[in-house]
Amino acid sequence: MNDPKTGKFANAGAAAGGFVGALGGSIVPPINVTVNNTKQAGGSSGRRPHAEALLPAPDFTSPAQVRNYCNTLRAAAVTLSIEVAMGTEILKGVLAAVPDPEGRAFGSRIRAAKVARKMNRAAEDLRSAAKNAAACYATFQQEFEEEINRVRHRARKPQQPVMNWAQQ
Repeated sequence: MNDPKTGKFANAGAAAGGFVGALGGSIVPPINVTVNNTKQAGGSSGRRPHAEALLPAPDFTSPAQVRNYCNTLRAAAVTLSIEVAMGTEILKGVLAAVPDPEGRAFGSRIRAAKVARKMNRAAEDLRSAAKNAAACYATFQQEFEEEINRVRHRARKPQQPVMNWAQQ
């Protein structure tokens, strides 16, 4: 026990206030429990179920719903474009490892690049969809600015705090 490398952690239980000793020398791995609830609460009203859908229902009855739909679409498209771009690189790597049937040098890499190019275009199109979703809401705000402002001015303005001079 005089060896500094092995005796370094000899009193770890005492140093931790007896906590390590309380475990009885056993290490218990953490356990994560995941529960997926697939039951729907309430009846369906003829709309798509929201738990399984990427986008909210297209009820465009207020500017807030238009904004929510466009923002949700943008976020989903950005996330999917990243996933597809990563999938493209993985696919390219896997297909490049398949030997070329004609034995050409770099033949499998060329074939893999041709296949991955199509998936890469899908990732680019998803990025474009995200940009267009943001542009959609910006155009909505520009085109319907008058109607939005008309309602906004009718809304109650927040009251400013009043100074009570009598209370001193």
